[in-house]
Amino acid sequence: MADYTSEHARAGIKTKLPRLDTWPNQFPGYRIVTRYSEYTSVCPKTGLPDYGTITIEYEPKKSCLELKALKMYLLAYRALGIFYENAVNRMLRDIVDAIHPAWCVVRASARIVMGPRPAPASLTSAARNVSGLALIKVRSLTR
Repeated sequence: MADYTSEHARAGIKTKLPRLDTWPNQFPGYRIVTRYSEYTSVCPKTGLPDYGTITIEYEPKKSCLELKALKMYLLAYRALGIFYENAVNRMLRDIVDAIHPAWCVVRASARIVMGPRPAPASLTSAARNVSGLALIKVRSLTR
């Protein structure tokens, strides 16, 4: 199989995705957590599907994410060739741009689907605080 290229690495990062709609927050100082256990995207190198769970956690300031728009946004990844780590950072960037939260964390738990039971493969998380600094941590999980 051919080596990974910079074209593979950049795949999907600038693709147009559905808009993340918002609604006005009415209460300060609380946390919102949403979890999507049916996340899928496509590996830009192999063309094989990637499966996993996406957890988005944030403290809203003036706006909250509208959940139907968020689901449509996440469903758009199904046909998108993008590496899992890039998808997590792209989601973080898009969410922060849409709602400007006090802080936001996006976690992805990938599953390798081979055989009778899917196994967790990795946990990728990206976070952004008020100052706008991005942090990323990748941890491999083994059985």
